This record gives sequence, C-alpha cells and structure tokens, in this order.
Amino acid sequence: MKFTWQKDDQGEETVKTFLARHGVSHRMFRTIKHDQGKVLVDHRSQRLGHLLIDPCAVTLILAPEKPDPGVPPSDGQLNVLYEDTNWLVIDKQAGLNSVPGPNNRSDTLVNRVKGYLLSQNAKDLVPHVLTRLDRFTSGLTLVAKHRFAQGLINKQMEDHSVVKKYVALVEGHVEKQHDLIDLPLRQSAGSFAQEVNEAGKSARTEYWVLENFGSLATLVEVQLHTGRTHQIRAHFSYLGHPLVGDELYGGQCDEFGMRRQALHAAKLVFVDPFTNKKLKYESRLPQDLADTLKYLRNEKSQ
Repeated sequence: MKFTWQKDDQGEETVKTFLARHGVSHRMFRTIKHDQGKVLVDHRSQRLGHLLIDPCAVTLILAPEKPDPGVPPSDGQLNVLYEDTNWLVIDKQAGLNSVPGPNNRSDTLVNRVKGYLLSQNAKDLVPHVLTRLDRFTSGLTLVAKHRFAQGLINKQMEDHSVVKKYVALVEGHVEKQHDLIDLPLRQSAGSFAQEVNEAGKSARTEYWVLENFGSLATLVEVQLHTGRTHQIRAHFSYLGHPLVGDELYGGQCDEFGMRRQALHAAKLVFVDPFTNKKLKYESRLPQDLADTLKYLRNEKSQ
C-alpha cells in the first residue's frame, strides 16, 4: 500500500510534521517505527525526523495488516453500493451482525467483507467497520478497506461530522415536529440496554417528524450527533415512544407486521480524506418497513 504527497514549497519541516499535516495519525507513526512501514523522499528511504526543505515527493509505504485467523471469510450476501481502493459503502440487511462476537465469529458483516476482499485478491484483509449498526438495524454502513483509510477518517468520526441519518417508526403520536433529545446514557445494570442517567455519557439525537399515523405510530427522520450504543432506541423509549418492534426497549413484538426494531440507516455523508470530495449515499426502505408503512397508511385512510 503506497501513498504519495507533493511538497511544493521551500518551508522547513520534518517528514513527521509533513505527514501529520496530511492526516497521518500517531498510531500510524508507531506502525512505521515498528518496521511495518517506511517513508521515501524522492524515492530514497528517510527517517521521520528527516528535515524537508526543497520541493519533493514524500511517499508512505505500509505493509499489509495481518488478518485475524480467528475471523474466517464468509461468502454470504453483500450489497455493495460503492467501492474504491479505500472504502466500501454497504447496504446491510437486518439480522446480520456488524462485527464478530462470542456468539458469532463466522458470518458477520466483517466476515463477508473479508471474503469479498479475498475474492478480489486483496492484500489488506482486515475490514474496519466505521459506522456500526445493531444486528436488527438495516441500512448504510461505511467500511475502511485498510487501516490507513481508517486513520485518515478518524477525525471526522470523532467530531461527528460524518452525517448519519436514520428512518425510525416509533409507537404513538409524537407531538413535536422537530426536537433535539439531549440526555446522557449509560448501560442499565444487569442488561444490554442503555438508560437515561445523569451519570451517563453525553448523547444527542435530533429528529424531524415525517408522517403521523394517528395514535398508532409516527415516522421520524433521525440524525445522530453522538454515537452511543442503542442511542436512538433508548432516547425514544425514554420519551414514551419506543421503536415499533423493539422488545428490548418496551416496543410491541410483531406490531403492524414488524418483527424487529423499525430502524433503517437511510443516508450517509462524509468527506473522502483522500480526495476532499463530499460523498453522499442513500438506501431505500427495506421491504418489511415499507410493508408496515403501507399497512399504517391504509389504516389511517379508513
């Protein structure tokens, strides 16, 4: 894996400072120091402390990341919406775990991406899932194909400038057409669920009402401004509007035909740090959610 930048001025700076200005992280510098990468200046190997003065080409070469033998590749279905040398945008189906865990290490999104990359004879076989979705949440997921791409986009992830918008169907009639839910969350004692608690971490969820179905349900568009576990599900449950089908947070199972939480990651926007271009993607509603909305619209019209 090789990346080259051009230094066009005669200002003095070290190789490390130059690379840091181009987004190379401290973790990547450690990788270079541990002989898993090297730097070339005009095709000659140099140390990170080498002083750059004249215009030159600076090239970073990284060895492939060692894949985890405990994460086998899978040839399961993978709906790829976009791909280049650095990124995959995948439309994940409900029911598929994002990453391997104790109960499933053989067929998750990561396993399937690993299998997909193997079929392309790729050298980097460690997918980095950047926008994880719960198992039963469907929609757009951004995956970095290698650790350098992950490192370059980390700042966007940390300051939440990667735009993630969801469509959620919640129980009951939501009165406010637009609001920002700003309530801290922490894990509930003895449960996988999250709860609103002053001792928790900051969590902010913005929403806009898209459609009301009387007292039955409300369709909302949601944007996350933080990335806490189960954030959307926990916040709406606390407001008395759990997601349709979300048993963990008080929703009714199999309500209006939904057999999972009615949550879909519908829009994704980020700036590609390699090109500085803004990339935008959208995902159509899955069939189960579309069928539920059709049922509710019919009920509303009667």
